[in-house]
Amino acid sequence: MTDSVVGIDIGTSGLRGVEVRDADKARPVLMRYHQIALPAGAVNRGEVAEPNTVAAALKTLWSAGGFKSKNVVLGIGNHRALARDLAVPKTSMKRIRETLPFLVADMLPVPVAEALLDFYPINESAGENGPEINGLLIVAVKEGVQGNIAAVQLAGLTAVEVDLIPFAVSRAVCRGTTFDGAVALIDVGQATTSIVITLAGVPQFVRLIPAGGGDLTQALVLGLSVDAPTAELVKREHGLAEASTTNHAVEATIIAEATSDLLNSLRNTVNYFSHTRPHIPVTGIVLLGGGCQLDGFAQALSALTRLPILPADPFASVALARGIDPAALQLTNGAFTVALGLALGSTA
Repeated sequence: MTDSVVGIDIGTSGLRGVEVRDADKARPVLMRYHQIALPAGAVNRGEVAEPNTVAAALKTLWSAGGFKSKNVVLGIGNHRALARDLAVPKTSMKRIRETLPFLVADMLPVPVAEALLDFYPINESAGENGPEINGLLIVAVKEGVQGNIAAVQLAGLTAVEVDLIPFAVSRAVCRGTTFDGAVALIDVGQATTSIVITLAGVPQFVRLIPAGGGDLTQALVLGLSVDAPTAELVKREHGLAEASTTNHAVEATIIAEATSDLLNSLRNTVNYFSHTRPHIPVTGIVLLGGGCQLDGFAQALSALTRLPILPADPFASVALARGIDPAALQLTNGAFTVALGLALGSTA
């Protein structure tokens, strides 16, 4: 593989990059990391809407962050990507990938020609017609992925791989932290929230919810007739405070109502996994992403699911290059977890 690779997390409001050396070694080295903001509208729910704008931003990211490698790994994980349980006859992975379009055509939300398909194996079992491999069918709309790749190419970079964001999250978190039993890793982004439930570091279940912290911002913008920066300040100031215990009942009510749908979706997702796999009890939740920084969010989710919120350090499994301040890295509150996980998964 190349000496180093950069994982790029393309978000609705910004770009985050993490460069890792020796990603295939037991102790990869985090060389550098950086983030920059994107203008509104350049990216819509993880898909590049303005390739030239994003390409210019990528060039700025490379210059400001001092990235050396031009090989990048991109992530997908929005409302136009999905993961579903799938059991296939036991054969080689090459053969499974070749036959996927014929096996799953009736399961897809778009025609096969418009989809990118992959299969993630989990375990083997005895089926009615012989040995089977149980795993996850991964589907992404080709158009959205191609737009992101186009922006990267316009910036003079090479996309060596495209990975599912929940897989990147699990890779970063589970390399650095050991958990007892199955754990739900929940990454609350601005427009999309991903859930991946892992057992001994192996993803068992993935869901992508088209909601995130940006929905709360928009609710405050509309409900209080303020601009987005003011709405962000309101979020940070009040959090999930109870209306009965605050002098800002209107703000508290908007925040509670706008957040309840996401919280309930997360609870229902964890419950669905538990009900369909009673032999794999979920023992806790790890929260990541900017959306989970809302004061009171973790407590509310823990109360709903009756599960503890567990600590995790995505950077525990990597060595830090000279010049990287460990304290400053910790202050990013996991904002670079996706980009790190993407870089760690490179096999190019």
